[in-house]
Amino acid sequence: MKKLIICAICAICGFTTANAQGKFGHVNTQEIIQAMPEYNTAKAEIDKLTSQYEADLKAMQDELQKKADAFDKEQATLPDNIKQRRQTELQEMYQKIQQSYQDNQQALQKASSEKMQAITAKVLEAIKAVGQAGDFVIINEINAGIPYISTTLSTDVTAQVKTKLGLK
Repeated sequence: MKKLIICAICAICGFTTANAQGKFGHVNTQEIIQAMPEYNTAKAEIDKLTSQYEADLKAMQDELQKKADAFDKEQATLPDNIKQRRQTELQEMYQKIQQSYQDNQQALQKASSEKMQAITAKVLEAIKAVGQAGDFVIINEINAGIPYISTTLSTDVTAQVKTKLGLK
């Protein structure tokens, strides 16, 4: 009777331990994101916005250069008050260009962040769904800088996540 109880306890402990081990996975989200049509669309929109900002800044710089060249040619013949006013105008134009550059960089950063946030959320939901369906304990990002992920002891779920998202 004692042996039967001990065997039953060992069997229960063994069953519990086997279930507690679970599965581990790893995923390459960079590969997934770059395969998404939303990423390519967002990248094209950001590139277009970047080109527009660069063209605007180029136009402002060209105008500043043109006025600076004109001022250099005329400054010897200008009265001091006009000379001082033109120098102030040139400085203000230069400061406006610098401010525009900073504003453009912030706008690009914000636009990029907003677009990537939506894409990343979609990928994370797919990873979560794959993890739940496959009974994974944890799925790590392969490129996250984790010192070591055993690719032989964990399952690569990148293809499963791509399938979940309808990607090839």
